[in-house]
Amino acid sequence: MSGSGSGGSVPVTDAIALSVHGSSGVLDLMVPSGASVGDVAVEYAAQAGLDSVPTLCTPLGQRLPSDQALGTAGVGTGSVLVALLAGAASTAAPGRRRRAVERVRDPRPSAPGALSALWFCVAVGLALAAGWSASQVPPSALRTATVALLGAAAVIGILPVGRHAAHRILAAPAFAASAAFVVAWDPEPERLPTILGVAALTGAVTAALARALDRHSEEALRVWMIVGSLFFVLTCGAALLDFRPQVAWALMLLLATLSARFVPSFAIDVPDQFLIDLERLAVTAWSARDRPTARRGRIVVPPRAVELVAARGTRIVTAASAAILAVVVVAAPLLLESATQRHDGIGARAMVGFSGASLLFAARSYRHAAARALLRLAGLACLLALLVVLLVGDGSGSDLALGLVAVVLAGVAISLAVPLGRGWRSAWWSRRTDVAEGICASFAVGAVVVAVGLFRHLWELTG
Repeated sequence: MSGSGSGGSVPVTDAIALSVHGSSGVLDLMVPSGASVGDVAVEYAAQAGLDSVPTLCTPLGQRLPSDQALGTAGVGTGSVLVALLAGAASTAAPGRRRRAVERVRDPRPSAPGALSALWFCVAVGLALAAGWSASQVPPSALRTATVALLGAAAVIGILPVGRHAAHRILAAPAFAASAAFVVAWDPEPERLPTILGVAALTGAVTAALARALDRHSEEALRVWMIVGSLFFVLTCGAALLDFRPQVAWALMLLLATLSARFVPSFAIDVPDQFLIDLERLAVTAWSARDRPTARRGRIVVPPRAVELVAARGTRIVTAASAAILAVVVVAAPLLLESATQRHDGIGARAMVGFSGASLLFAARSYRHAAARALLRLAGLACLLALLVVLLVGDGSGSDLALGLVAVVLAGVAISLAVPLGRGWRSAWWSRRTDVAEGICASFAVGAVVVAVGLFRHLWELTG
């Protein structure tokens, strides 16, 4: 026997050309006219790389005995056979029905849904509220009990047991960070960056322990570890170098703003063996097909592998968007509050405003609904913090007028966005929003020099 690409080892007059469809693709075979159905099945298994010999049947689902000759079975040149592995259905069911049967037979337990995620988000919020409330009271038995409960919840949360372990493990670092915040709390404003950095490092260590115990939510735990460690390095590094607290907050806000643009490029990691087909050098993980239509051959990339890569990228993007939202909610208000000098305050306000606009523009490029919503919340958090400062400010009339103008312009923008909503999906709007996002991000980077006090410091030296 020979495949479609081999030489003619079988005389043409004594050979039958047929096609065999199976789970590993389609093969064109040249087989002797006296071969049996079992011989064809063995040859297909050998060329397709199967571990077991399939059962051959007609396109209508009729099984062919393995010891029956091809001529007796009515198989001639141009015939099409279907290869079924052990346990497969004997009739050719439609694709939709077949997928439904596979879902019913899937023995894996169902993953926790949106209600579980909402429940643990509420638990994280309560843990943060408990940590803040306990830190505001003097040392007492109640404060010690709060720290012990938060620590015990963190220890229990990282245990990889139960159906909701994937979501519970993600909430555990927040409980540990809240407990560390209470222990390290000091009312001095200059020590707040260090306190938050210690809490973030505690959460990162807890996430590392959870990842060492089990591989549940590995991508999100990795984001916990990276963001917590980076937060600790920036805040404590600024404190060790005797920088003002606004330096740490400005750097954290800048990294969160830029991460919204660059995270998707790191989220999708396609294995090298799926990028290049060494036989044809023309198939990638995204162009491979389960049923090739233009040419025949063995499947290069299993559809399940493509689904795993896409699901992993989705988890990374969602976790990174949640981390961006958390960093922005902390860094933006603290930057506006710590920039007390006049020129520093102008730079801080400009940076927060441009960062919020950049995050809103970056959110439109995300196809995943949850990640897009998280980034939009981050952008709105920046604009809300800026609006509060402009309205409250120092009570001057110029700040109040500027805040009112911003509110009016926001209302006009919302009213115009309704009729132009569909236009944002066009290529014309997409190019212009990309340009606007780049401009806002560039202005945010430039505002860092003023927000951290470097511009004021140079001015004082030259003055």
